[in-house]
Amino acid sequence: MVVFPQMVKPMSRAKTPPRKSGKYPNNYCFACGKDNPDSMRLRFSETQDTVISRLRLHKRYAGPPGYCHGGIIATILDEAMAKLNKLLSVTAVTGHLAVDYLKPVPLGQPLLVEAREINVKGRRRFRESEILSKSGEVLARGTGVFITVDAQKLFSNRIKNPS
Repeated sequence: MVVFPQMVKPMSRAKTPPRKSGKYPNNYCFACGKDNPDSMRLRFSETQDTVISRLRLHKRYAGPPGYCHGGIIATILDEAMAKLNKLLSVTAVTGHLAVDYLKPVPLGQPLLVEAREINVKGRRRFRESEILSKSGEVLARGTGVFITVDAQKLFSNRIKNPS
């Protein structure tokens, strides 16, 4: 039996933290950002070729009563595939995301999220991710094409004052 310690916390409704030198804090990501008070705070660990996250979704992320909203499911699957960038030492952005909603994803229950890279063709990186129940049943599956980019070019033109 696998232990699922992490509970994805609800949004805090706190105000945006003050900007430092005209910039947002380093990690303001909605899915994983530790500097974002409204972040889902998803945490991933790495194996040789896979990233995983164990979590329970708070009722804040409800769609139908007792189940997760489809947009949150897509966010989790996309974030898992994006976390492969660190594992593979690349900078890549989502170019295409497809989600198969196979079964309702329950709130407050142990879940496992996994992502892996399937193939690479030039700058295109083909990936897949899954949300599984405690028993190992696949509840949702995402496939994505991530495009390798030049990090210096991508981040050199950051918006100084987003609103």
